[in-house]
Amino acid sequence: MNEQKAWSFETAENVAKYIKQNTHHKPLIGIICGSGLGKLCDMLEERESIEYSKIPGFPVSTVQGHHGNLVLGKSGGKSLICMQGRVHPYEGRSTALCVLPIRVMKMLGVKILIITNAAGGANQNYIPGDIMLIKDHISLPCLSGFSPLVGPNDERYGTRFPSMNHVYDKEYRTMLKEIAKETGIRLREGVYMMVMGPQYETPAETRMLQLFGADAIGMSSVHEAIAAKHSDMQVVGISLISNLSCTDCDKDALEITHEEVLDLMNTTSSDVIKLLKAFIAKLEI
Repeated sequence: MNEQKAWSFETAENVAKYIKQNTHHKPLIGIICGSGLGKLCDMLEERESIEYSKIPGFPVSTVQGHHGNLVLGKSGGKSLICMQGRVHPYEGRSTALCVLPIRVMKMLGVKILIITNAAGGANQNYIPGDIMLIKDHISLPCLSGFSPLVGPNDERYGTRFPSMNHVYDKEYRTMLKEIAKETGIRLREGVYMMVMGPQYETPAETRMLQLFGADAIGMSSVHEAIAAKHSDMQVVGISLISNLSCTDCDKDALEITHEEVLDLMNTTSSDVIKLLKAFIAKLEI
């Protein structure tokens, strides 16, 4: 299958058809579980799971900590679909193919997309384990020509030139901040910077990204948010801060590994689950 056909409208339709034939759920809310955040699916009742590898045309992740399952179920009386793992551009896939699951979610009836990720803290006031609500983003890949919207535009997905002024829904950000205050969860709010990866950024690169306005740095999420906005979905973005990015190569900073990120995510994801469970319960859709 050539690359363009792999993420075509017809391919997305076929994937959506397969999923509909293998579940009784009709999801209105989608969640993308970031590295080590697969436990978000634990809040679902009446769970049904479909392996990515069994869905014809669906991209399969090769990254540790991304299980590769679609999990459908209910929370707070609403039907949800969760992606346990995502495909990243650094795996050698185009951003257009990486967002095929978002196109499929739209076809399944999803109106609200909740995107989560593990990210490094560029803001030196952050500490590992902090939860950051994404207010806005900067994408170095997109600014370098790797937008998921590059190429022929299919109007059935969305308009050729979508506005990105309000990607992350303001009303939902307000709701989440209120819930965090009520439940005693410390919630940051800031700008997420996407880099290509898979290597972590150098101290000099971190300082540059800080000057650009980055509070958190990661290798995912932005292309997904763009595709969701392009398809007229409401978007919520949440980063779980896994480490503080090093800013001085002469200091003996701890070398972060992907395994350490996964360990921290597994031990600190409970607050994210608590926050999102309360948020979903309050949604009126």
